Amino acid sequence: MSTAEVQTPPPKALPKDPYDHDWYEIVDGVRVELPPISTESTGIATILTLALGNYGMGRNVGMPYTEMLIKLPINRDRSRKPDVIFVPFTTWARGRRLPDTAAWDIVPDLCVEVVSPTDRAGDLNNKIEEYLEAGVRQVWVVYPETAVVDVYEPSSAARRLTRADTLDGGTVLPGFTLPLAELLWDPTPAAFESDE
Repeated sequence: MSTAEVQTPPPKALPKDPYDHDWYEIVDGVRVELPPISTESTGIATILTLALGNYGMGRNVGMPYTEMLIKLPINRDRSRKPDVIFVPFTTWARGRRLPDTAAWDIVPDLCVEVVSPTDRAGDLNNKIEEYLEAGVRQVWVVYPETAVVDVYEPSSAARRLTRADTLDGGTVLPGFTLPLAELLWDPTPAAFESDE
């Protein structure tokens, strides 16, 4: 008796998930592909996320999220993907399930952009303006290459901080502090010399 060999057809390609996690934003209704965040920027975003998580969860006031596409409630069809956001529990209750959508329709209290070598100044300025217009209370722009952080708020001039300064949350995140020397690496060549 011979045994028949069953041939199975190759699997069909699955349709692309509409809620994928690719690197893109929506600008005027058009999907704009983004380059992936650099390793250095990822490290900085991770440190910020941990510090904000310790602050928010420790005080039971909110939660940080990374690389979350958010739909901005402005007069243009815009969904942006800040590197880090902070959402207070007064806006989204602790333990509440996140929506199963491509873009989260929410206005965080804080948006953080960690500048990568591929970022363009004009695009970055547009994002800052859009965040503030949408009601974001504070925006941090981190420049790893020059080791500075710019802090933006709707009703005041931007503040520039260096590695010698301490980043604080002001009235948006009262009590939050992070020495920038713990966030930003020393950009001078001497910082990379060994002690041997």
